[in-house]
Amino acid sequence: MNAASARPTTLSAAWSLWTLLLGVGLLMMGNGLQGSLLGVRASAADFGNTVTGLVMSSYFVGFLLGSVLTPRKLREVGHVRVFAALASITSVAILIHALFVEPMVWAAMRFVTGFTYAGLYVVAESWLNGYASNRLRGRLLAIYMVISYLGMGGGQLLLGSADPSGMALFLLVSILVSLALVPILISYTPQPELSQPEAMSLRALYRLSPLGTVGCFMTGITNGAVFGMGAVFATNSGLSVAQVSVFMGAFIFGGAILQWPLGKLSDKADRQWVIVGVALVAVLLALVGALVSGWSPLALTLLGALLGATTLTLYSIFLACANDFLTDQQTVAASASLVLALGIGAILGPASAGVLMEWLGPDGFLWDLAVMHIVMVLFGLYCIRYYPTSASPEQGHYVMVASDTTPLGTAWTEEAAQEEGQLELALEMEAEPEADDDSGQGPV
Repeated sequence: MNAASARPTTLSAAWSLWTLLLGVGLLMMGNGLQGSLLGVRASAADFGNTVTGLVMSSYFVGFLLGSVLTPRKLREVGHVRVFAALASITSVAILIHALFVEPMVWAAMRFVTGFTYAGLYVVAESWLNGYASNRLRGRLLAIYMVISYLGMGGGQLLLGSADPSGMALFLLVSILVSLALVPILISYTPQPELSQPEAMSLRALYRLSPLGTVGCFMTGITNGAVFGMGAVFATNSGLSVAQVSVFMGAFIFGGAILQWPLGKLSDKADRQWVIVGVALVAVLLALVGALVSGWSPLALTLLGALLGATTLTLYSIFLACANDFLTDQQTVAASASLVLALGIGAILGPASAGVLMEWLGPDGFLWDLAVMHIVMVLFGLYCIRYYPTSASPEQGHYVMVASDTTPLGTAWTEEAAQEEGQLELALEMEAEPEADDDSGQGPV
């Protein structure tokens, strides 16, 4: 019996990992405050939109390296030690921002912070996926994302608690990140088994789940734009520091509110159609925001909340979509590859939004979001046509149907069958292609 089947409900799985989830919440609170703080401080220091975008993109360059190197350390020393080391480095990096308000120094520290947060995401998401079955994965990841976004939203609201030009907010970020270590280090949190890890390159992951892999890349672009340039967009739109704090908080809280219902929907229905629908709504909202002028602060904040409810909910669904075919031994390497895809896209996010904002003014931010979600819609429809999936009553919730070319078809079918007591049916499904091959005939 694997760890997932031993914890058959979403809440019991989440409760067994409460220390990890609490630590993630505190980390994301610090990250949320840090992102907006640096955006506002960069605007006050006259870095310029293009330079600010490049500085923020340095975060995601480090993100790439962190996603590649973290799995090796995970196998060597385990999840807890890697989590503690990365969080400690993050706590130090933010303080250097406060000491040296220079673009080159900030770019270097954003690189370091990106490296550490990529590693932290690999730790957290591989940890969660090690406990999540296909039947519950969407909802467990939704809980993880809700906690992450609540933490980030809470961090945004802290922006107005002190003067961004002083040291206090930088110190507060360091305190929050340091506190994230305490729950994990003083209590026992079961770690996933890493005895026989399997490699999982982006190419192999794409063969298993094209939409999940490409989707993580595209959400990297949109999330990079939101968290790298969202505060700059709000500032350039005429909002005060307090209003920027509320705008970014609303954007993130909007994502938190719909994480659970959309995660549950993706467990019950075809995740691909859920993704297309959510991305299409995001396109419409971004276009309305870009084409309609004269937004009041309240209306702009409401638009941000609606955009957050679509833009920021897609990553967990793409993540669940990509993980539906994976075995326990593949979760760490796959999480690293997905974070790598996210990081590659996220490098482009702040830079592309910054360039469009330089050309089109603040509305370039919204045009950037619109174009990226149009690509998601089109690729989602392509995958629905050429890589279809379906929901099955045998699983109880959502089941990915393994295609003939899926190398994990046997392992996935056995896991799904054991969860629902349908092992005999699954073995018959796996045996049919073999019988066809032995007889020299194709599938019936």
